[in-house]
Amino acid sequence: LDLLILDELGYIPLHKQGAELLFQVISMCYETKSIIVTTNLPFSQWNNVFSDPILTEAVIDRLIHHSHLIIFNGESHRYKDSISQR
Repeated sequence: LDLLILDELGYIPLHKQGAELLFQVISMCYETKSIIVTTNLPFSQWNNVFSDPILTEAVIDRLIHHSHLIIFNGESHRYKDSISQR
């Protein structure tokens, strides 16, 4: 694979084993593959997803090294679209 897309990271908290497996996948891709992550959570809340501060820090460290962060502020596009259809 050339590109891994993790859409809506944090929508559902991960169990310990799932968090560890996701870390392994991210580590395998680190510096060799492209990863896109979408989430509504700031990094400060990612520990709620991974439930382990050390694992959370390791995931964030690998994702942000050599990265481009694009932060969107404002209303949700889906929310605005649903309101306009009423």
